[in-house]
Amino acid sequence: MSHEEGPKADPDAASAGLPARLRLVEEAAERIGTTLDEQTTCAELSRFLCRHLCDAAAVDLLDEEGTGARSRSPAALRRVATAGLVRVLEARFPDEGPEGADGGSLSLRVLAEGQPATATATLSGGRSAGALSVPLLAHGRRYGVLLALRAGGSFSADEIATVHFLARLTAVQLAHARRYAAVQRTAMDLQRALLAEPGKPHPNLELATRYLPSGTSALVGGDWFETVRLHYGRTLLVMGDVMGHGLDAAVDMNAYRSHLRYVASTDLPPHRVLRQLDAAVAGDESRRPATCLLARVDPARGIAAFASAGHLPPVVFGSEGAADLLHVPVGPPLGTGAGGYELVTRTLTSADTLLMFTDGLVERRGEDIDVSLSRLARIRLPAGAGVAEVLDEVVLRLDGLHAEDDVAVLAARLRHHPGEGPAAPVPL
Repeated sequence: MSHEEGPKADPDAASAGLPARLRLVEEAAERIGTTLDEQTTCAELSRFLCRHLCDAAAVDLLDEEGTGARSRSPAALRRVATAGLVRVLEARFPDEGPEGADGGSLSLRVLAEGQPATATATLSGGRSAGALSVPLLAHGRRYGVLLALRAGGSFSADEIATVHFLARLTAVQLAHARRYAAVQRTAMDLQRALLAEPGKPHPNLELATRYLPSGTSALVGGDWFETVRLHYGRTLLVMGDVMGHGLDAAVDMNAYRSHLRYVASTDLPPHRVLRQLDAAVAGDESRRPATCLLARVDPARGIAAFASAGHLPPVVFGSEGAADLLHVPVGPPLGTGAGGYELVTRTLTSADTLLMFTDGLVERRGEDIDVSLSRLARIRLPAGAGVAEVLDEVVLRLDGLHAEDDVAVLAARLRHHPGEGPAAPVPL
């Protein structure tokens, strides 16, 4: 710093020089709306008000169908947050009639008029309280109403204006939260629709699948699975994972799935299916890369052929329940245009269960992937378990319901048909 420079300004000192109302608003902007969860946002508003302006506060929300409507029914409001002296919220509102026992009529009037309103309430013991009700209004849409109570006093005009501003701030945060939730529901609905009806394998193959959305992430991933019937009683099993999350990942997942169905219909071996799929997707720069594992199962010959594009290897559980982690050469993810996929085969019997999965099933934050896979390989399942039982037991042992990422998992087993003759030779 040169000698000519003066001392740097102290942000805290500058804040201390602001009028009290501005300091309050500045603090509210930092403390209200820290997440995209509407219940958390409402709780932050009610707690903030009780720290600074009132003795008790409550937030009631309209459901999304009622947002923007001038509802006349108290049942349209749902209480989602309270703070302060909760017993104060049981105050009576004599001038509001029977419905005003919890401020209901006051809240409905505020919602209808779109402006703050004050009233006098009576606490237990006969003490009076000042009540302030403010609509949660943003962009012309009503999201709910705030009720604040102060025992033994009323709210000044300046305080009413401050609370009104905080209510608008909260309403804007609620608008963001609901738009975000709507996008996530769209992505989830799309993904569930795509995963709900995979193609049916041949009857000579038993199949069980699960899709588990992450319980900790707000974003939907691009995990998917598919089955494609081929000639000679063979079935192509597919497990894929588009990189990234959200609606774009779900849309790209649909594109990969459509491409794969088309390429697989040519009955190419798995490594050539990946090569064709990689080349097709690489020409579209808008598509995200994806990992993919293919397994072409031939029940008549008891053989499965595998190829991988950057995906984790499959596992085969034998008749005694021991896990065998298969070695499948890993090529580049799809969409790179690099190609270079290899084919490996493995014998399967009707006592073996093949398990294919996305990384959310095994990966844990900060843990090496080899450690994660070894945890799966150490699993021992009860002998004689059915396909669905194997799948559910693996998900349970690896705590897939609480995974940090979405989980897609597929289990398959050959059906045993006694007395069937040998099948005609089929090229690999």
